[in-house]
Amino acid sequence: MQSYLRPANLLIVCVALVPVFVAASEAPSREALAAAGTAAGVLGLSLLLLAAVISVRVPRLDVWFGGLTKLWKVHHLLGAASFVLVMAHPLLLAFASARVSIEAAGTLLFPAAGAWSVWAGWLSFAAMAMFLAPTFWFFGQPEYQRWKALHALSGLAMLFALAHALPPAKDSRRALWLVYGGLALLAFIYRKFIAPYTARSGYTITRVETVNRGVVELTLEPEKKLLHYRPGQFAYLTPLDPALSSGRNEEHPYTLSSAPGENALRIAIKEAGDATRALQTVACGSRALVEGPYGDFFSARKAGAPALWIAGGIGIAPFLSGARSMTVENRTDIQLIYCVQDESRAHLIGELEAIALRVPRFKLTKHFFAREGALTGAFIAAACPDFAARDIYMCGPPVFIAATRRELKARGVSGARIQSEDFTWL
Repeated sequence: MQSYLRPANLLIVCVALVPVFVAASEAPSREALAAAGTAAGVLGLSLLLLAAVISVRVPRLDVWFGGLTKLWKVHHLLGAASFVLVMAHPLLLAFASARVSIEAAGTLLFPAAGAWSVWAGWLSFAAMAMFLAPTFWFFGQPEYQRWKALHALSGLAMLFALAHALPPAKDSRRALWLVYGGLALLAFIYRKFIAPYTARSGYTITRVETVNRGVVELTLEPEKKLLHYRPGQFAYLTPLDPALSSGRNEEHPYTLSSAPGENALRIAIKEAGDATRALQTVACGSRALVEGPYGDFFSARKAGAPALWIAGGIGIAPFLSGARSMTVENRTDIQLIYCVQDESRAHLIGELEAIALRVPRFKLTKHFFAREGALTGAFIAAACPDFAARDIYMCGPPVFIAATRRELKARGVSGARIQSEDFTWL
């Protein structure tokens, strides 16, 4: 809950409610059902437009929300709430009209051919249903690229919604819709048509190192300026290798495993689908585009505080970046628990062990599921006795993160001390 109380999130809530208060002030004496129907429509449109505004994905803007993963969760909540409210809007108005006559209610649910503003509202709802409904949990997880393509319908949904809302609105509310709608459409145009050409930088893949079965680490050298980033941040990678069997010209988020002081980027990639499987054999010398950095995993506000890092599988990537950044003179006390199935799955374990030998305040503990079972609070306490007083960072599969979070909270660790990262629907 605390992650949603950030100033940026509270600002979004306040801005979303402004049109609702304006609409209420314009018709203070409306019947309760009619007022509720109007409020649902106004708030639904407001949330839809604000969801579009924050999806602009400008590097470093996401830090205000606690990182891009948290910003996207807010975006998804806004979209889901908007869909429900827009669905309730005509129903509530129809129920209110039914008290006058069934015919009046029918004109809302089944508008006449010439009622173009009402039809615009229904077309907006239809577009929202097409791009939002597949993301609800009971439909299962849709295929990533199909989901991204469907999201292009969000632009139509916004245009139809504004065409529905603007004609009956009074001057004050119309001005608000023009401002909110203008910002949303600018964000949509930037992300879909401008950012692909201006926000990405060219890189050359100069090395493809097989780290383990199904895991490679790519080294990318910049064609111009190297990306400036902090440990734990990630970037969107768009490979351009024409020989790729899948994923060519598709952007996907990957954590940067290199240290900021290096003269190239390194990205560790585990085979987890068609695109990542193809990248296991991407050609050296081929080009790629990189956009970022994003994320706020190792918050700059907590730099230097004692920390416990808990990694599961390829979730070691942000901790690799952090460990590679450490020097002999490093004064931050870091304990890393690295959890994998067995020794054969411990990616780059030799390098981590070498860092632990070289840096006195960096301690590495290995946990093997095949031998020791699930990670427990008892194991964590044995490896790091003062874990409850440290800032705790976790990265790995969602099931692993959820189970470890439960173990930590059962031992009295405050949720405010736990930071986790996952890339679901980025």
